[in-house]
Amino acid sequence: MIAGPTAVGKSDLALAVARQLGGEVVSADSAMVYRGLNIGTAKPGPVERSMVPHHLLDVADPAERFSMAQYRALAVPALADISARGRVPIIVGGTGLYIRSLLRGDALPAVPPDEQFRREMEEVAAREGPGALHERLRAVDPEAAAVVHPRNLRRIVRALEVYAHTGRPISEAWEQGKGQAQPQSACFLVCNRPRDVLKTRIASRVDSMLAEGLIAEVAALQKAGVPSAAQSMQALGYKETLRFLAGEIDREDLRQVLQTATWQYAKRQLTWFRREPDAIWLDLGVASASGALPLVRERWRECQGGGGGASP
Repeated sequence: MIAGPTAVGKSDLALAVARQLGGEVVSADSAMVYRGLNIGTAKPGPVERSMVPHHLLDVADPAERFSMAQYRALAVPALADISARGRVPIIVGGTGLYIRSLLRGDALPAVPPDEQFRREMEEVAAREGPGALHERLRAVDPEAAAVVHPRNLRRIVRALEVYAHTGRPISEAWEQGKGQAQPQSACFLVCNRPRDVLKTRIASRVDSMLAEGLIAEVAALQKAGVPSAAQSMQALGYKETLRFLAGEIDREDLRQVLQTATWQYAKRQLTWFRREPDAIWLDLGVASASGALPLVRERWRECQGGGGGASP
């Protein structure tokens, strides 16, 4: 598993590791699952996919919801198939819930989606704002409220949904998951870089996305009938670009908003992964993917030999 904040260099590193170990990449990114979300997600393109097989990309319609349970239902068989063929599965992504579901799937709340409940909560958010739902979550599950961003409506509603159906906080399941043993075969690496380096990489990523046609990509999704309220269009980069297309901000504002939102998201990702007790942290410094390979090989050998991880 190669995890870490956005723009840290996970995809390039995973590609290099896969080529060296004879592996195949399994994405753990909640936006890359959607067809048509390419530039804004920095999704591996045809060249990368021709070099190494990639799984769990483009498996969902952007107009539809895609849940963590759906992800796991596709990812687990993919991992088993890769291993059965004598290849090394390399899970890469920054969606902590997806990664945790693979490490400790038994701790996930077995609560199916309740569309009526979700619609009711979305109506409350539309009337009173996401902050009102976040306060409801704080009242029944302060631990979850401390982790879930006040504007992350989807995760807030899911946590409230679990509580409504079980009477138990979703954070309780998260805590139980922490206590479960990590599968012996999983080497869980979390990449990081110095703060200034990561911020520079994020700024460069934003500029590249705009230059490559992020605005046109979002406009095309709209033209294809994907609603602005769709789960896919609330992904980082897409909801901000929708504001530009609606005339709320100009292009330079969009650039600044994207840089700020991406940096804030990266910080939340780092906070999430620091809570994972089995994570082995890799400080990539300013190294390229190939330059980081010796460090990955060392950690890989430690995992195979039963070595433990260390927090940053």
